[in-house]
Amino acid sequence: MNFARDVVDASPARRRALVELARDGARHEWSFGELAERSARLAGSLQRLGAGRGEVVMTLIGNRPEWVLGMLACFRTGAVVLPCTEQLRAKDLRLRIDVARPALILADERNRGELEAALDEPSATAAAQAAGAGTTRALGSAASRPSVAYVPDESLFAAEPVPAIELDERDPCLITFTSGTAGEPKAVVHAQRYLTGQRVQAEHWLGARAGELVWCTAASGWSKSARNVFIAPWLSGAAALLHDARFEAHERLELLARERVNVLCMAPTEYRVIAKRATLRPLAELRGMVAAGEALNPEVLHAWREVTGLEIRDGYGQTETGQTTGTPLNARARPGSMGRALPGMRLSVRDGELTVDPASVPTFFLGYLGERVAHEPGGAWRIEDRGSDRAAPWHTGDRVGEDEDGWLYFEGRADDVIVSAGYRIGPFEVESALVSHPAVAEAAAVAAPDEERGAVVRAVVVLRDGGYVPSPELVRELQEHVKRETAPYKYPRIIDFAAELPKTASGKVKRAQLRG
Repeated sequence: MNFARDVVDASPARRRALVELARDGARHEWSFGELAERSARLAGSLQRLGAGRGEVVMTLIGNRPEWVLGMLACFRTGAVVLPCTEQLRAKDLRLRIDVARPALILADERNRGELEAALDEPSATAAAQAAGAGTTRALGSAASRPSVAYVPDESLFAAEPVPAIELDERDPCLITFTSGTAGEPKAVVHAQRYLTGQRVQAEHWLGARAGELVWCTAASGWSKSARNVFIAPWLSGAAALLHDARFEAHERLELLARERVNVLCMAPTEYRVIAKRATLRPLAELRGMVAAGEALNPEVLHAWREVTGLEIRDGYGQTETGQTTGTPLNARARPGSMGRALPGMRLSVRDGELTVDPASVPTFFLGYLGERVAHEPGGAWRIEDRGSDRAAPWHTGDRVGEDEDGWLYFEGRADDVIVSAGYRIGPFEVESALVSHPAVAEAAAVAAPDEERGAVVRAVVVLRDGGYVPSPELVRELQEHVKRETAPYKYPRIIDFAAELPKTASGKVKRAQLRG
């Protein structure tokens, strides 16, 4: 199998594959033939720069064709791609470099400063060793630093085209990082089966048809972008829209109408904000809308249905599992529900927690890098495939209700992970950024309800001695500090000060009391 060969190369060469909307307002349509040829040439250049089969290629590019071409080049040659969101800061990037040990980084020129700051930071040796490598590469030395290529650069597309190689469905393909309750984000490793396994949700949830235009607004680097920006649409013969710009409610509606989008995939927060800040209007070409990442409230469903006549069909999946539920095609949405299990996937609610049978999910991950998956020098991998573990169910950590018809309803996390506007935020990441400020002695991050985002990060801060006093100015200073230290979406929108944090006898913070 090979996604690049079997889907891209095999599609009619003149069929529309991508619609590019650039930041400068330029618009360009790409055919499957153009993408096949350009990605094959880019693959040749990446191999020349050291990214052979099994080696990791990290990308730091926005929603632009070079990101798609970089992904395809890796799929073509068996390199393992690690797409990163442009929101990541130097510390975040350094963690990913230390853990995944990329042979090559493909980055946008506009991200050069942040990437170079990350490469210049001291290597986190402990994190690198946790990746399970036989030897640890000291990235601080010039000889062992990953190669870096910046786009735009036409010379990257001047190499001879490289043919797609035959791959096994269990060969590693993709790395995405996900936040947990404690510690740094974990590296989730997916296999080649993750790509073709998207057919289930593409057919039964996304629902695009051949020749249509799909717009999944997720930014590159996120789990949903890896499966729904272009992979799922192409499996259905549809084209994908790439818009390289920040979210703006009025512009989003204008582009939906102008580009005649047929299927729209957005985060629930985006649907909420558009309904609140812009005037919804009928969209003649729009045939389907889907959402995933958090619960949709009834008011938003009603607002969009009243104007468009369409349902927003919610769904659910995790970075580790891929899409596992969805409101069926042509079904009326049930407020608060994330639909039913997708065909063939065995899900069950046990003691209020959603569990998954790994063997029934074609997009289930191989494992976490450093736990059951190890990347060795020379591109070799040692893997204990979690997807073949039929004995143990996967515990999602999500509290879920189920009605008599098998429809599932997200109720919240069983742990302390914060879900805000669809982003998973680990409290440790926020707390680590806060305590690196000289004014902060201790900090705890929890979720607080929010009308637009579902929840936001609330931080409770204990100040150090030495003249630091609570003030609106200090709140703003701490917020800006967190934005500089880590990806801005994680910053605490609410900061409260306390003399001490509530703790158990063993010294653990009582987060439930703070959420109160």
